Amino acid sequence: MLFPIIGAIIGVVAGVFIPYTVSASYSIYVAIAILAAFDSMLGGFVAMMNKNFKLLIFITGFFGNAILSVLIVFLGTKLGLDLYIAVGVVFAIRIFQNFAIIRRFLLNKWPKSDKIEKNAEKKA
Repeated sequence: MLFPIIGAIIGVVAGVFIPYTVSASYSIYVAIAILAAFDSMLGGFVAMMNKNFKLLIFITGFFGNAILSVLIVFLGTKLGLDLYIAVGVVFAIRIFQNFAIIRRFLLNKWPKSDKIEKNAEKKA
C-alpha cells in the first residue's frame, strides 16, 4: 500500500516542479493517457484491498492501457472520428466504479456510529 502512495507523490512533485509543456496538438493524447493511468492506479488500490494485487499485472495494465487508449484516439483522429470522447467516457466510468469500491471498503472499516443505521438495525 505504501509504494503506490509514494509513487503518486513522486509523480505529483515531478509534475509540479519540472517545467514541461505539452503542445496543443498532443493535449488530447496526454489527457487520455493520464485518465488511463489514473484508472490503473485506482484499480491497483482495489486489487490491494481485495488482497490479489500482482505487480506485473499492475505494471502491464498501467502502460498497456495508456498506450492502447492513445492508439485508439490516434486512429480515431486519422479516421476523422472523435474517439477520445468514447475513451474518456469509458475511463471515467471505470474511475467512478473503482472509487465507489474504495469508498465502500473504507466506510465499512470505520465503526458504525450513525443513528440511522442503529435505527435500521433495531427495526430488523
